[in-house]
Amino acid sequence: MSRTPSTTAQDFVPFATAALDFHRALNIPAGPLVTTRAELDALHSHLVSLHGLLDAHTDRTGGLVPIEGDQLHAARTRIWQAADHVHAAYHAAPRPDCGEIPDREACHAGLPEGAPELTICQRHQRAAHLVRRRTTPADLHAPFTGLRRH
Repeated sequence: MSRTPSTTAQDFVPFATAALDFHRALNIPAGPLVTTRAELDALHSHLVSLHGLLDAHTDRTGGLVPIEGDQLHAARTRIWQAADHVHAAYHAAPRPDCGEIPDREACHAGLPEGAPELTICQRHQRAAHLVRRRTTPADLHAPFTGLRRH
């Protein structure tokens, strides 16, 4: 199997990266001081998509090049952890309708807030299903990936 990408395949990842860089340059310096829920929802969506892409690469690569597969597996796990933290930040962010900041007990209770706020939770739960099938709890809670530099 060739490791050289097809010349006919479109590589959209550089466009996604450029869009994120452009978004940051335009919106962050002049934007609000507190990250909005809409921004956190968009970041969560991006991270979940990136997790899916890394999952596909990990699945395909691991059997052919185990060391590369291990590295991709670790990256996939860390991206999921980032998505999990962004999901938690979303629920801790001020509510758009009233600016009220939820107290810690409400955030830890994990109570659904209803539509459209529930969309991030639905996306998170769909991704969590895949994570539970492909990652061990030890992987998710380890402070270190277990990878070593040689």
